[in-house]
Amino acid sequence: MTSTLLAPPITLIPDASGLIAEIEAYLATFPAPARVLVPYVCPLGSTVQLWNAGFPEARPTFLDRIAHRPARPTPVSIADHLRLASRYINAFGWVQGALWDSAGRVCLLGAQAAVLAHGYGTPDTVRRARIQVMEVLHATGRPVSSPDAFNDTPGTRQADVHHLLDRAATRASSLGL
Repeated sequence: MTSTLLAPPITLIPDASGLIAEIEAYLATFPAPARVLVPYVCPLGSTVQLWNAGFPEARPTFLDRIAHRPARPTPVSIADHLRLASRYINAFGWVQGALWDSAGRVCLLGAQAAVLAHGYGTPDTVRRARIQVMEVLHATGRPVSSPDAFNDTPGTRQADVHHLLDRAATRASSLGL
């Protein structure tokens, strides 16, 4: 005859060592996004994406690394450059009167420069994109000297800049640029 030994029941008691409090204090030192275990889902059901989602990043080749040169830029159309600039502003914020500020917000030109600095397009792409923006500004009755003057005009809102970039991208697409 064998006897079965039963384990005593487990009794849970509060953590007297303070370990839980120490872990919670440690976790509180992280910025809020670092504590989120799943991506934020907006009420409309889509997840937050990177500003350059869908576009390949410029990566140096083996020869680029040997020659200590930067990676070749990722070719993008003028319309894509304008869309990326709008997405960059949306991701990092918009500012007037400065190329960028300490919080990372950028103006229209700052967004175009950031897109270029991340390896999307060439300086010629930026120049041609600015021409498209100027065409839209003049076609909509806003005779300003540059897109930057429009950006810094009192009364211009971030939504106005996004709308301008969207119209310029649509125009560039229709022209096959």
